[in-house]
This record gives sequence, C-alpha cells and structure tokens, in this order.
Amino acid sequence: MSLKTAVAAPFRQRGTDRMGESEFVVALSLDRDWFSPDQAKTLVDVAEGEGFVTRDGDDLVVGFDPGTVDIPDGFVPSEDVLQSRSTFERLLEAVVSTGVEKRTAVGEINALQSEIGVTVETAAVLYARREGIDVADLAADVREEL
Repeated sequence: MSLKTAVAAPFRQRGTDRMGESEFVVALSLDRDWFSPDQAKTLVDVAEGEGFVTRDGDDLVVGFDPGTVDIPDGFVPSEDVLQSRSTFERLLEAVVSTGVEKRTAVGEINALQSEIGVTVETAAVLYARREGIDVADLAADVREEL
C-alpha cells in the first residue's frame, strides 16, 4: 500500500520510530519532493486515521516497523494516499491483501450483510474473521461507529 510506504520512508531514512511532525512534513515535501507542505500535513491526518502514526505532543510515532516496508527504487506515492478511506475500504483491503479476489470478497460480504441484517462494515469484519484474517483494530473502529 502506498500510504504505508509513504509514511515509512521518512522514519526509515532517519532510522527511528519517532520524529517531530514538522520534521516528517519536511522529509516528505522538501527532502523527497513528494508533496507540498500542506499535502504532507494532510497525509499526517490520513495516516493517523488509518492507525499508521499516533501523535505524542509534537511528535509522530509510527505504529508499525518501518524497516519491514519495502520502498522500491523510484517510488513516488500518488495523491490518492491523501484521501481518507472508509472503514469498509480498509477492511476490504485487509481481506484482499491475503489473496482473496476483491469481487469475491465484496459479493460474499454483501450476501452476509443481507443474510444477517447488519451494516456492511460489520459483515466485512465477520467475513474476515471467518477467513482467519486478523482485523481486530478495524473491528474496534466498527464497534465505535455503531
């Protein structure tokens, strides 16, 4: 996923899991020339919403091991990473990333939703769990949304 890759890059470059938000924005906008400073700030908000970073005062703390993220040579994230995704989109991505075809997952989630009369997000959590996919963090978001 390019959002995770974009978030990981400054942390990997600095060899840390914590940095000032302004340092992160500079790394994305001036050092790498991937985004404008305003776009980099938007990326921080999106990354926080996705659980990739948390704020601790003026610092950002990465929520995963940036060393495990592959950053291909010549990688440049698209501006699509600046858009927040719904909980359902994030659940669907978690399912698809395990090898389930997107069309199959959507069809089975929709069928499950109709069958038991729950929200599409709830059906997606149930489907993922039936498939053995850990979506505990997203399930907590679904509970909050209810």
